[in-house]
Amino acid sequence: MRLHAYACPVPEPRSPATPDEEILNAESPAIRATRTEAERLERIQHELEAGFARLAEIGPAVSIFGSARTPPDSPEYESARRTARMIGESGLAIITGGGPGLMEAANRGASEAGVPSVGLNIELPFEQGTNPYVDVELRFHYFFTRKVMFVRYACGFVVFPGGFGTLDELFEALTLIQTGKVGHFPLVLAGSGYWQGLLDWIRERLVGDGKVTAAELELLALTDDPAEIVRLINEGACEMGLVPPRSVP
Repeated sequence: MRLHAYACPVPEPRSPATPDEEILNAESPAIRATRTEAERLERIQHELEAGFARLAEIGPAVSIFGSARTPPDSPEYESARRTARMIGESGLAIITGGGPGLMEAANRGASEAGVPSVGLNIELPFEQGTNPYVDVELRFHYFFTRKVMFVRYACGFVVFPGGFGTLDELFEALTLIQTGKVGHFPLVLAGSGYWQGLLDWIRERLVGDGKVTAAELELLALTDDPAEIVRLINEGACEMGLVPPRSVP
């Protein structure tokens, strides 16, 4: 059987919608290059250097993830706010993506606790403004440089209900822990009604099919209790030598 070559129409090059698209699709003729490789590398270096310099003094922190679409009158918003405040009262700074919804709630709780309230915002085609409770703000062109900051300065992760971005951050953190790229940080899922189905699927399919082990599933903790979240986070921080044992509730 003879295969015929597909006559692919050549698209008119367009400007990239985001810096990530520009760098990741740099070899595509459909995307117009706006930077040289040297300029891209310089920008990446600048973002990393700026992040390291700005966050070096915040002390031990917890990265909190969750949906930007959660309204302030939601029970999830109040839970994230309360949890972040309690974590802050134990002496840990709070890091979020800096946007609205549950990120705002966590930054608000940090502000109420009087600890550094960090927002790592990202430039998107649809503008995501920084919430008013952030007092340490960084803006990133690239998702991958931003992700470094979520991990480098954190001694634990708390994941509230969210969408694709939250799931991306959850599995990024889980993979780093599973592969030993970072220490065994506490990774807590907040909200059993939201996350239990995912854990059931992981247990049934991934563990059941031998894709992950039952022990690896135990890297995830699930709770609805803010006090339990604080306990798990502080125990992990103490094991890393970051928080005095007396700080643990």
